[in-house]
Amino acid sequence: MYKFLILMFFGLLIFSCDSDVDAGEFVVGADYLALKNKVLSIDTVTVDVSTIKLDSLVTSNESRILVGNYDDPLFGKVKSDSYFQVSASSFNIYRGNSDTEATGYVFDSIAMILRYDNYYYADTTKVQTLNIHRVIKKFKPNVNDISFYSNSALEYNSASLGTITYRPKPIGRDSINIKLDNEFGLELFNKFKNNEITTSSDFTEYLKGFVVTSSSNTSGSVVGFNLSSVLRLYYSKGKGGTEDFHKMDFTVLDATKQFNSISSDRSGTLINDLPLSKMNLSSQYTGNAGFIQSGTGIVCRVDFPNIKQLKYLAAKGAIVDAKLIMKPVKNSYSKMFPLPEKLSVYVVDKLNRIKTSLTNSSGESMVATLNNENDEFDESVSYQLSLGSFLQKEMLKESDSKSGLIFTLPILSKVVDRVVLGDQTNKESEMKLQIYYITY
Repeated sequence: MYKFLILMFFGLLIFSCDSDVDAGEFVVGADYLALKNKVLSIDTVTVDVSTIKLDSLVTSNESRILVGNYDDPLFGKVKSDSYFQVSASSFNIYRGNSDTEATGYVFDSIAMILRYDNYYYADTTKVQTLNIHRVIKKFKPNVNDISFYSNSALEYNSASLGTITYRPKPIGRDSINIKLDNEFGLELFNKFKNNEITTSSDFTEYLKGFVVTSSSNTSGSVVGFNLSSVLRLYYSKGKGGTEDFHKMDFTVLDATKQFNSISSDRSGTLINDLPLSKMNLSSQYTGNAGFIQSGTGIVCRVDFPNIKQLKYLAAKGAIVDAKLIMKPVKNSYSKMFPLPEKLSVYVVDKLNRIKTSLTNSSGESMVATLNNENDEFDESVSYQLSLGSFLQKEMLKESDSKSGLIFTLPILSKVVDRVVLGDQTNKESEMKLQIYYITY
């Protein structure tokens, strides 16, 4: 009797509205040529959306110096400082075979040359100020760890060695040149001239590294520089009436000793009160939307709490296909805040622990792909993902455990791109789940 009531309830639910469920005829494979099967198209299954703040992300060994800051109307104030260590390839400033030749060389200047790697985010038309400081602690991760994280920081001298106020040109130019303090440069030069630095360990003991910070007084952009950036020491030697000019480059050789400290101040935003990573903040408290941002570790979780009830639709049935359509919230994206082309998808447990990436029947990782065929009202802009196999497994689970999905950007640790997705109750940017269920 109980089972009969459940079946009757689902029958009323499914067939109460033609727009919610369509019934059709479907033939499955050669073995079923004589058997017609009913296919139900269901779009009334509940989809829960929430936002999660992951624990800090590993940002060392990512081969990008990420620096800058900007104000985001949805995500708050975003800032990235970058720490790195430089190395010397030579410990001689002279070009001859005798140490006595070093006495004729004189210091000229010193500069930090940061080379663009073509990545940028937010408004590069705005002027921004960068400062370079000297790190005074060794580049050493926490005990029992080998990595630096987005919340890592090293103590540095508050006095700036060099400052530049500039308008970023990450595509049109190859680098920026930041002149550093002459007193610092002369001291470094004399260390080499007087043979006080003769090994790599001598050098890193004296010069532990640098941090590049940005002024947070104005909103600008976050820009990427590559690890071919150099600290350059200029010096010369007089020869009669002429001068012989030289330079010595100090490079970023060890990517594990370079990391980005990425932070955000979400005060006044809908996601100001994000809980610990084991908990979720429901979209009903965040403007009917889920939030995703790389660098800061903000991801969107999607759950299907009632999916197991579909197995009561018929004595024999299966989910043959399902399509999840996720629309970016209107007015949340622009040329300054472009939509990412893809979203990565992971299967997680109730504590938001990643179990595996979402895969297809061939074991290949799946992604949600952006459909950006623009129309006048951007109605077709959405991310689409096939979920038939995942939902079929969830429906047939014998245990009470339920898995969810989290969506992230493909690159997590060295960009600050973001996207905001509407939930199932968002009138302008509604998330939709279309399930095709076959009875046989």
